[in-house]
This record gives sequence, structure tokens and C-alpha cells, in this order.
Amino acid sequence: MSEPIITCRDVHKWYGQFHALRGISLEVKKGEVIVIFGPSGSGKSTFIRTINRLEEHQKGTIIVDGIELTHDVRNIAAIRKEVGMVFQQFNLFPHLTVMQNVTLGPIQVRKWKKEKSEEISMQLLERVGIPEQAYKYPGQLSGGQQQRVAIARALAMQPKIMLFDEPTSALDPEMIKEVLDVMTELAQSGITMLVVTHEMGFARAVADRMVFFDQGLIIESGTPEDVFYHPKEDRTKLFLSQILSH
Repeated sequence: MSEPIITCRDVHKWYGQFHALRGISLEVKKGEVIVIFGPSGSGKSTFIRTINRLEEHQKGTIIVDGIELTHDVRNIAAIRKEVGMVFQQFNLFPHLTVMQNVTLGPIQVRKWKKEKSEEISMQLLERVGIPEQAYKYPGQLSGGQQQRVAIARALAMQPKIMLFDEPTSALDPEMIKEVLDVMTELAQSGITMLVVTHEMGFARAVADRMVFFDQGLIIESGTPEDVFYHPKEDRTKLFLSQILSH
């Protein structure tokens, strides 16, 4: 198998007295699509936010694409160039057009010329299905369209890894599918993805591996087939029975 692109060993995170991550170890291979699921407060979002240092881990080791995450600011900057992130809330700049939102990173961080940035951004807006929205402002778009802009913006930096933190949880039900369709296409394109989500249909269709978090621990991981049909842990069985019955 290929070298892991992400290696986490015994990762711990505290917020004051609260032990949010309690020794997480996980290796992610290049091109792997991993769905992380579990109850609220189980540490899922905290964990993926440690991978690009939006949250700082206090113990253990995180290595991303050969670079260890330490207090060295240069390492953090180098890793953030390679890791795209899509949040629950779209975090678009309201005073910039869609095109300006998408080109901002490549122009400022990758130092691309405006023309090159706009050309690539337009291709990405076509890829996520909204090229006609390029010169509108975020406030003129639906939630699903805004989230697709956020995905295009993350892709514009040409990252090796994409992190998704519950990307559909703030959307109306009819908009969820359009965002999941884009994510499915991305998953099939070979980019490494870590997705925190409750969308089990998506997990079943595209995940190479599913990882179940509870109380800051990885309780179980396996293929969708293993996790849905042959879960080993009672806690996993209980959680799946609750979310799949809805």
C-alpha cells in the first residue's frame, strides 16, 4: 500500500478539564475517502480541525504529507496549503463576489496571476455546477449554492487533502443532495477526503472506510459493509439503529 498521507498517533486534546480527544490513532492513505461519524460532542469535528491546526493538539503526533504539525508556523502554513476545508457554515466573504471568493486564496497564497486564478476558478464553478453564479454575491445564492462555492474555493488551492466538517448540516433537505453529488464526484476523482457527516447514504456509496467516534475515542472502523452489516461494538450498533431508523 502507498505511504499514508496523514498519520495521527495517540492524539489528545483538552479544553480546560474536558478531554475532547483521548488518544486518537489513525492512518489515512493517499486517495482514501474516510467518513467520520458519531454522536454530537464525540470529538469528530475537533479531530479533523487538528489536521490543519485550526485546533491545537496537546499530546501525540500528527504528520500531514510528510510534515509534522508542531508550533513551527512555517509547518502550519505549508500544511494549510495542501489541505482544503469546508465547514458547516459556508464562511464566504459577503462583500466579495463568488469569483472573488474563489480566487482570493490562489492569488494571495499561491501567488497566481489574476487571469490564471479566474480561469481555474471558472472551471471549478462549472465542476460544482454553478458557473452562472460567478459574479453574484453570496447573499444572492441559496445555501446549497453557497456550500458549492465553498467547495470550489477550497479546491482552487489545489489541495492534496479535503476536510469536510458536517458540510450539509446547515442546509435545507432539498439542497443536501446537490452538495453530496459534488462531494461524490470529488471522492471518485481520487483526492484524499475526510468527511464528518451523518449522511449515511453518502457514506455507504463513497467511503473506503468509516470511523465511529464516541466520547473522544475511535470505537470502531471498517468498510461501510463491515460497519453497516457487521458492526462489532454495541455502541456502534446502538448509534446506527438510532440514525438509520429515521
